[in-house]
Order: sequence, then C-alpha cells, then structure tokens
Amino acid sequence: MAEQEFDLFGDPVRLANGRRGRPAHVATQENRNKVIMLLAFGWGNERIAAALRITQPTLRKYYFSELKARDIQRDRLDLKRYMQVFEAAEQGNVGAMRLLEQLIAKSDLALTTGRINEAQRKSSAKPETPGKKAQERLDAHNVVGGDADSGWGDDIKPGSGMH
Repeated sequence: MAEQEFDLFGDPVRLANGRRGRPAHVATQENRNKVIMLLAFGWGNERIAAALRITQPTLRKYYFSELKARDIQRDRLDLKRYMQVFEAAEQGNVGAMRLLEQLIAKSDLALTTGRINEAQRKSSAKPETPGKKAQERLDAHNVVGGDADSGWGDDIKPGSGMH
C-alpha cells in the first residue's frame, strides 16, 4: 500500500483518481476538533469552511452537531484550560497555582462586574408610568383637590357650591 502524503498543515494530499470532481469529504475526529476550536474562537461558518477547504453546505452536513453547540464552545474551551491548570496545581506546580489564582480572580471580577451591570440596568429602568385609567383618576383627584395650577380653585370642590 502506498504511503500517504501530507501537505504543510498535515492534511492528506488527494491525488486525482481518474474521476471527475473532488472526492467525497470524510469527517474525521481531527476535523471535528478543528471545527470546535474555531467555533470557540468565534469564527463564522464561511471562514471555517474555507479553512477546512470544504463548502458551507458540506460543513453543515457533516458538522451539524458541532455547529449546533456554537454558543457553548468558548465556555467548553475555557473549562478545559481551567481543568488543566487545576490538575497541574494539584500536582504541586507552583506556576500553575499562581495561574489558577489569577484565573479565579479574573472570574470573580467578571461575576462582580456582571452583578453591578445588572443592578445598574435595573435601577436605570424607566419608572413605571401609570396606566390610562390610573392617570385619569390621578388627574381627576388633582382637579378636585384644588390644585393651584389647575385654575379651578374652590369652584368645584365638594360642598363649595352655592347654597
């Protein structure tokens, strides 16, 4: 059996087999990992497909489950890194211990910032305006109460009519 040749980036070189067109794409675990990594870096489908040298429909066909989990891939990458640092720190690696402390501080800062932003968003929300009926009642109360700005004075106060 002939030995397989690889290009600069480790992809197998496909030689022409006498048939027209490109050979069918084979989804390998290595390519799945590449898709997951690129999703974690925030790449779009067009860019991922170009990097794998496939079309977007082929990307969607063979890597649907990876693309479906697009939103969590960055968190999964961070988790893997955190676990590697944690395991190294558990083994007594002093550099890993320092890095773990930095990662914990960074995470705490992000959580605190998120809580502060949420509290500011809630406090800066528009004050609740009364509904149409409540506003009418409030306006009527102000008029009957003889509000100085209403111009009615004592003219329509209950019991102030002519005797």
